[in-house]
Amino acid sequence: MRRMLAVFVAALVANVLLCAPVAAKAGGARGRAAEVRAGVERLGVGEGARVEVRLRDRGKLRGYVSEAGAEHFVVRDARTGALTTVAYPEVAQVKGHNLSTGAKVAIGAGLAGAAIVLFIMWASQFE
Repeated sequence: MRRMLAVFVAALVANVLLCAPVAAKAGGARGRAAEVRAGVERLGVGEGARVEVRLRDRGKLRGYVSEAGAEHFVVRDARTGALTTVAYPEVAQVKGHNLSTGAKVAIGAGLAGAAIVLFIMWASQFE
């Protein structure tokens, strides 16, 4: 019994001496705000920069980014034209709904290819 108590006390002392307290990561909200700001900058500004924004208070906004600043961005509702200023720390998630240049080129090439195939099929009827 004494031996078990000695091992327990030794383990307790080692735990106190060897384990350092760990603080939570500082700047968590600032880091998230920086990610949101980078995402908004990547989408750009104007009617082509369509977004769906989910806020921390569970609200949702849809429209396009009409202005982007260092501390906030402005979402214009496409239907009503209402402007809503949103601070980056208030945002839980931003989803962009615009197509990349590569996707636009692929869609255009697919449509051109379909038009060529249809033209060939149409022209073969007259032979």
